[in-house]
Amino acid sequence: MRTAPDTPRTDRAALEAFYGRIAEHHMSPLWEVIRKLLGREPTTDAVPHVWRYDLARPLLLEAGALISAEEAERRVLVLENPGLRGRSSITDTLYAGLQLILPGEVAPAHRHTPAAIRFVLEGSGAYTAVDGEKAYMEPGDFVITPSWTWHDHAHPGAGPMIWLDVLDVPLVRFLGPRFSEDYPASQFPESRPPGDAEARYGTNMRPLGDGWSRLHSPVFRYPYARAREALERVSRAKDLDACFGVKLEYINPLTGAPAVPTISTFLQLLPGGFRTQRYQSTDASVYSVVEGRGRSVIGEGPGAATLSWGPRDHFVVPAWQPHVHECSEEAVLFSASDQGVQRALGLWREVRGVR
Repeated sequence: MRTAPDTPRTDRAALEAFYGRIAEHHMSPLWEVIRKLLGREPTTDAVPHVWRYDLARPLLLEAGALISAEEAERRVLVLENPGLRGRSSITDTLYAGLQLILPGEVAPAHRHTPAAIRFVLEGSGAYTAVDGEKAYMEPGDFVITPSWTWHDHAHPGAGPMIWLDVLDVPLVRFLGPRFSEDYPASQFPESRPPGDAEARYGTNMRPLGDGWSRLHSPVFRYPYARAREALERVSRAKDLDACFGVKLEYINPLTGAPAVPTISTFLQLLPGGFRTQRYQSTDASVYSVVEGRGRSVIGEGPGAATLSWGPRDHFVVPAWQPHVHECSEEAVLFSASDQGVQRALGLWREVRGVR
């Protein structure tokens, strides 16, 4: 049993003088900061926030009139968490932004160590090419551009194309191995026909003798129509989860791991009139509303935030913040977090219901 601490033997003035001396040798006292480093519960500077699509879209289109995709390299408006200003971060470990590409444009080929995922919000006819394979995109599609893969975006179709980008830039920046490289041409040469990866790996099969050994999924595009149908079928086949409704994860079909090792991604269905039970977890989540309207209550007590949301809005639930979702009509939510990383390191925790 831990006993009460001894009565302090040194006065504060002596301690402060001691701190001054050790500071000259680039040392500091752990006992002054131990509860900040090893708190009773996780803390974060990130705060709950919602970004309205009806406000963001006109600003994106204005950016489209001011700078080309080629000039910008990536024409993106960063969704910066109000509690993390100046960090280009939506959570402590994730970056998010809304990207626009217009008809006839090419966002030039490059690659980088941070991994990226795309969730399509609006438009048709554009594609992301990953290591030379084109993935044509439709609203609700989920597309990955894994770490250090060549990728470019092009739009041979009509009308604006807008999608959500989520990257693990803050995590990679903290770890250190942040590299990028531009391809010498605007587009990487086509290496395989569109849909080749899906044909090889997207039907619960793989080519005999295939040597795929990378950590990320070999499938680059996960169509919304197929994912939406899966949600509907599961909702009819089993009881709803009290905290999630129906929630499915985008996975690497060869291993069952997250499609991208550092960014876990999910699609969930909330029936009309459904209210989730209280839930909290150590991974912060970035949400994109695909269908329906509702609200989320994040936090507890007087400081709780109530965020209402509708189609193509985006909101963030910070790490370890208790929250509930409720909707008056059927809703579908896409979300991304660093849960896979935390699980791999044995750090992830959750609390379901009232503690």
